[in-house]
Amino acid sequence: MTLLDSIHSPADLRGLDGKQLKQMADEVRAFLLDSVSHTGGHLASNLGAVELTIALHYVYDTPRDRIVWDVGHQTYAHKILTGRKAAMAGLRRGGGIAGFPRREESEYDAFGTGHSSTSISAALGMAEAFRQGGAEHRAIAVIGDGAMTAGMAFEALNNAGATDLPLLVVLNDNDMSISPPVGALNNYLARLMSGQFYAKAKKASDLVLSKMPPIKELAKRAEEHMKGMITPGTLFEEMGFNYIGPIDGHDLDVLVETLKNIRRLEGPQFLHVVTKKGKGYEPAEANPCLYHGVTPFDAETGIAEKTGGKPSYTQIFGDWLCDMAAADSKLVGITPAMREGSGLVRFSEAFPERYFDVGIAEQHALTFAAGLACEGEKPVVAIYSTFLQRAYDQLIHDIALQNLDVTLAIDRAGPVGADGATHAGSFDLTFLRCVPNLLIAAPSDENECRRLLTTAFLHPGPSAVRYPRGGGPGASLEAGLDPLPVGRSKTRREGKKAAFLAFGPVLAECLKAAEELDATVVDMRFVKPLDETRILELARTHELLVTAEENAVMGGAGAAVSECLAANNALVRVLHCGLPDRFLEQDTQENQRLQSQLDAASLVSKVRKLLSE
Repeated sequence: MTLLDSIHSPADLRGLDGKQLKQMADEVRAFLLDSVSHTGGHLASNLGAVELTIALHYVYDTPRDRIVWDVGHQTYAHKILTGRKAAMAGLRRGGGIAGFPRREESEYDAFGTGHSSTSISAALGMAEAFRQGGAEHRAIAVIGDGAMTAGMAFEALNNAGATDLPLLVVLNDNDMSISPPVGALNNYLARLMSGQFYAKAKKASDLVLSKMPPIKELAKRAEEHMKGMITPGTLFEEMGFNYIGPIDGHDLDVLVETLKNIRRLEGPQFLHVVTKKGKGYEPAEANPCLYHGVTPFDAETGIAEKTGGKPSYTQIFGDWLCDMAAADSKLVGITPAMREGSGLVRFSEAFPERYFDVGIAEQHALTFAAGLACEGEKPVVAIYSTFLQRAYDQLIHDIALQNLDVTLAIDRAGPVGADGATHAGSFDLTFLRCVPNLLIAAPSDENECRRLLTTAFLHPGPSAVRYPRGGGPGASLEAGLDPLPVGRSKTRREGKKAAFLAFGPVLAECLKAAEELDATVVDMRFVKPLDETRILELARTHELLVTAEENAVMGGAGAAVSECLAANNALVRVLHCGLPDRFLEQDTQENQRLQSQLDAASLVSKVRKLLSE
């Protein structure tokens, strides 16, 4: 029986001798590596956060003290230590535990996450609630250096620094190696600055020197200058935090002692911890980006299981972007910290002067694109559907209102599989469709994706092309960069009684259903502008129109069809098929589509039922 086998909750962890924590870290890391190699998931970030996780649960009285994990892709050790070790076998699978914190899953998951830079705001709210209720619990926000690029994090820091709440912000800095400043001297200074003696001495000196303003100001400047020479914390001190660090995030002795000291301090505290992504697993240490999110792999060799050979929609976009950039020198590519995920690696290497990674800052990404467009550049913003939600005001106010020539390449539209509800692209058609001046296209296969990207890019105004995660049906790609006529659909099959109006990759299931029903199938291609002429023609010649889309039914492409029919007094029965009015839980994409009744068999059943009535 291992030491880890005896841990069923953080209370068990706190019963260990401090000397046993190193063994615990080794066992957690080994278990985590073995587990993720079978299930897939986020690896490098979790390997780097093992010691920090142990130290936080060892020092703080969780779950009464709340730990809020930013993004949550570094919480596997947290799950293992909070009673979910056995459940890790079902990580990110249908009916299993989530890859991110979920309040419904455990009392130790203080705040549900999945998107970046929310932790400080949430933890500050909890700290204030504790004060309001007279509780002496603590709130801790654990945020990564990448998440600190988002404005929301600094908005929360600005707010928190003006309070006297005992909030702890832990910056898990894993984008740099542990350089000389983070050595024995710096660890000593961190312990000193977090200790009671330093805190009390500083408070006493402030009181004495307050009677002598010139001397107090001189002392304050001297202190800031000295701390600024040995730490990067001046910014956080100016925002009202007591800055401590940086310290070695893999040294459990230093972590535990520093956290114990901090827990006794009053007011907002900022702890800078330096960790290494992929810690303890050589392939992940050498290439943390490759091992950020993994499919099942051989832990001995680091080689992933083979998947299908078809190019993904992301790859189709990446290749198109390079081809279009070669043809048009005005094209610039923008990503909010998703170069690999959005398929921009090749573009960044081929056109480095025209590639911009703006960090985890979706709002800035869109307004930056707007500024480029104002001066004649042609920006293409590669962004996940779920992250575009974070920049809705910028889309409306800065791009669409000014009718600027910005192209949105929207990846991960529709069901996304194991990433679950936090990353599902269920709503983009709904929130985009109501925005004036915006062209919206939904390609049905790989070649349509390439051609519609060209169409959108050449369109003199704001445009959006949305495409799903993973691969398509395997359509052959045409050479060149030929656009499609804006607002024109394509009839894929002629039939009787029922007509499928397919928006996007659901076309493949509609074609299967139509064969059994002898129905018409139209690839609509555009959600805005709609091919209203074809819709009204189908309304005159068919008994039933069936709209199908991988977007929420409410307010989606089907709703646009009904609005068109109503505006033209066209009387025909309409069936809307799309994603249900609930959040899609993690599962395979295939199962999510089955649960949404977007498979051919479900479509056939629903159409037959309506026609029989």
